[in-house]
Formats: sequence, C-alpha cells, structure tokens
Amino acid sequence: MLIWLLAVAAILVAGLWFFQRRLIYLPSGQVPPIADVLPGWSEQVIATADGLDLLAWYSSPELDKPVVVVLPGNAGNRSDRAPLGAKLAEEGFGVLLVDYRGYGGNPGHPSERGLALDAKAATSFVREEAPGHEVVLFGESLGAAVAIGLAVEQPPVALILRSPFTSLADVAAVHYPFLPVRALLRDTYPSRDRIGGVASPVLVIAGSTDSIVPPVQSRTIHELASPPKELVVVEGADHNDYELLAGSELVAAVVRFVADSVAG
Repeated sequence: MLIWLLAVAAILVAGLWFFQRRLIYLPSGQVPPIADVLPGWSEQVIATADGLDLLAWYSSPELDKPVVVVLPGNAGNRSDRAPLGAKLAEEGFGVLLVDYRGYGGNPGHPSERGLALDAKAATSFVREEAPGHEVVLFGESLGAAVAIGLAVEQPPVALILRSPFTSLADVAAVHYPFLPVRALLRDTYPSRDRIGGVASPVLVIAGSTDSIVPPVQSRTIHELASPPKELVVVEGADHNDYELLAGSELVAAVVRFVADSVAG
C-alpha cells in the first residue's frame, strides 16, 4: 500500500511539473472585432525580440498625455480590459491593451520569460508610435509581476499595480497548501525581491476582500516599494469585480497619481 501511495504521489508531482503552465496561464482566444468593442481604436501588431507578432489594441494619446500600457492578468484577453481602456482614453491617455503570447489569438506559449519579452515589445512599440510621450505601466495581478520586472529595467513615469502578489509561490501556497509549490514552480515572478529596485512612483490598488490575491500581499508590495508611493484599498471589492477593473475609485486614483507623477 505504501509503495502504491508513493507511486501515485510521484505521478501527481510529475504531472504538476510538466503541466503547471496550463494551470497558471488561462488564455481565451475568442476576441470580438475591435470596432464592436472600442470604436475608433486600432489593432496593432507588436514584434517581440524572439520573433513573434502579437496583436494589441491601441488608442493614441492627446496632446502631452502619457500612454498607459495595460499588462493583464493570467486569464481572458484584451477585450476583457476594454472597459478600463475606454475609461483611460476618455481622460486623454493613450492606451495599449496588450495580449501576451498564446492569448487572444496570438502565437506562442506563455511563460515568465515570454511575458517579459512581450512587455518589453509593448513599451518599444509605444515609444516608436508615440515619441515624446511618457509611458505608464499598469499591471493587473500576474501582469503586476510582469510590470515590476520591466520597471526595474525600464523605469516608467508611473507604475500602477492592481492586486499585486509577493511571488507566484506565495499566492499558490495560499490556494494549494497541500502541495510543495515552492519546489515545483518553474515560473516564480519574485515581485517581493524586485519591487525595491523600482525607481518610479508606485501606486498599489487592492480590493479589501480579494479572494485570489490576499490583500496582505498587495500591502507588502506597497511597504517594500521605494517612495513616492501610494496604497488605495477599494473596500468590499473582490479580485474580479468591476470595481477593480474600471471602477470610479480605481480610475480616479490612476488619473490623479499619473498626473502627480508627470508633474513631479
């Protein structure tokens, strides 16, 4: 019996090792026509350093407004972030709604290294498309970890982190306490170790009842960030609630923080 149980455990661990990215990355490929979702926007092709062509949705900035690069979480596609994009564009910001490799009909397979390349390609596109305009990084959940990694190398004028976690292992351990996630994970996203190296102003936005990323982890990222920094907690908001997608409190905080960052 003991041998049988050990064999089952070994098979389970092996399965988690080889198929873990299918559990981490949950892309949706069904993207509606851009004209049906964000009329007046354009669909753009973003070339990555490793040879992929990724589709993204783009709205040009007004006057001297910055461009917000939206780096999404681990599920869905760019159409799911359309409400946020529309609200930011109404404020005059340029907006780039990014889809990573493997998401939204894009080629490739997601991984930590791959998403980092996709984020770099997105900011390179913005700097070429809108020269002279500042870049703001807006990272949502997993995208917050991607944004932190990029901000260490290429500081934006402001870094917005919505529901950031301290590391992928930390958040996975909350949901799978019976598994040796720290030993198994191939993609780690160590935001706790990276955030101190960010030189940009940092705004952390968290939901007080987030059931996916514990609010204490978002607070920790804020505590470890260098000033200037700000923490906004949206009371009663869970991870996938509209209030944390494009709610009035979130949008107002972003608009004010970016304006202060650009002015400062």
